[in-house]
Amino acid sequence: MIELNHALRGGEGWPDSAGRLSEMDKKKEHVVIVGGGFGGLYAAKAMKHAPVNVTLVDRRNFHLFQPLLYQVATGSLSPEDIASPLRATLKGQKNTQFLTGQVIDIDPERKVIILEDGDEIGYDALVVATGASHHYFGHDVEWEDRAPGLKTVEDAIRMRRQLLLAFEAAERESDPDRRRALMTFVIVGGGPTGVELAGALGEMTRHTMREEFRAIDTANAQINLVEALDRILSTYPEDLSAKATAALGELGVTVLTNNLVIEIAGDYVLVKDTKTNDQALIPTYTVLWAAGVKASPLSRVLAQRAGAELDRAGRVMVQPDLTIPGHDDIFVIGDLANFSHQTGEPLPGVAQVAMQMGNYVADVLRRRRFNKAIRPFHYKDKGNLAVIGRNRAVADIHNFRFSGLPAWLIWALIHINFLIEFDNKLKVMVQWGWNYFTRRQGARLITGEASPVWMQLPVRHDSGIEDAAIHANADHVDTD
Repeated sequence: MIELNHALRGGEGWPDSAGRLSEMDKKKEHVVIVGGGFGGLYAAKAMKHAPVNVTLVDRRNFHLFQPLLYQVATGSLSPEDIASPLRATLKGQKNTQFLTGQVIDIDPERKVIILEDGDEIGYDALVVATGASHHYFGHDVEWEDRAPGLKTVEDAIRMRRQLLLAFEAAERESDPDRRRALMTFVIVGGGPTGVELAGALGEMTRHTMREEFRAIDTANAQINLVEALDRILSTYPEDLSAKATAALGELGVTVLTNNLVIEIAGDYVLVKDTKTNDQALIPTYTVLWAAGVKASPLSRVLAQRAGAELDRAGRVMVQPDLTIPGHDDIFVIGDLANFSHQTGEPLPGVAQVAMQMGNYVADVLRRRRFNKAIRPFHYKDKGNLAVIGRNRAVADIHNFRFSGLPAWLIWALIHINFLIEFDNKLKVMVQWGWNYFTRRQGARLITGEASPVWMQLPVRHDSGIEDAAIHANADHVDTD
């Protein structure tokens, strides 16, 4: 077991009115945080001056600003623009240690977490903030490979590669029907991620990439945004949903509401109208998933080990103080938590919720230390913003609803402000400024392929040449 609790050094505790340190102050509590996303990182940073030892564990060594992942997927930004090394972020926080590892089990009786290599880390308080992954509503096996989601850097790079390869294949395709299918894109899910992804793709095809090809006009690309409900951005006011739909239309995006995806194949998507039950087939080679999420596997561990109750999406039902019933030393925050005590419905899976939960947990631990009353968590909704494209956005902030350039400027400023490191803020600001004035996006790179790029193009290849390429590729495999 890795034991990081240490004796309290002189002067580090908080003395009482008589200048004495209590027994609790004589030893620092060890707080273990699992997950370096918004919730976990904000919890750690909020404990910077607390007399506790903090261990942050994540399987990645960086914090990812997920709200801008779609801009990596569409070539506006590079991955490093929106990622911050956790060690650098926590460098000045001397009471915090970062460990790279994947937590696979939790033993509440022994108060330890267990890593995949068998190492154990003891805790006095545990904060679980491992987020969520893609949810394909029971079709994970069939659809996950054909319709990539957008949760990780690898997801964004894969999506970018798939989008760019479709245009490369269309440039070489002579059959008009296949070319049309190659230039048809289906985005599933009309929430903020789907809307922003569709808008960015519209900007890329209508403006950025125009005149770069000779055999095709990228402005002829067909972008379909499929939503099962009766409108996109269903958590926004209806008038803003309508404005977002109109803005997407200006970018060539067709919004298909009341449509449910029932089949995804290698070269088509089948959708069903939920009102008429009519079915429509959309020929396409590129499907992007933004429809739903499910909780990380640690939620099932908490259910088995700690008796936590889960909702249908696998999220952990938490108490008003974000703990699990029967385990006041285990907190669950962010996308992994179902907090329904405020409105009767789960809070949205957005960064602001996770940030506020992280800060709240740090405050709870401080209050416990001094036997102060603990108030239930209360989410302060600071509003909703969704960007559709250049000078196009919708905003619902404290009952003020507006759209267009003002909403777009506020969206840009807020996102730059919430980037973790200063160099990220600077790089994104400069890149956005360059993109705005030149409409050039230099991050449109096809990377990460294991085989030659031309082998991945969805075009017909001569079988003999294809076999030769496969053998040649195998001959160059490094066996060291």
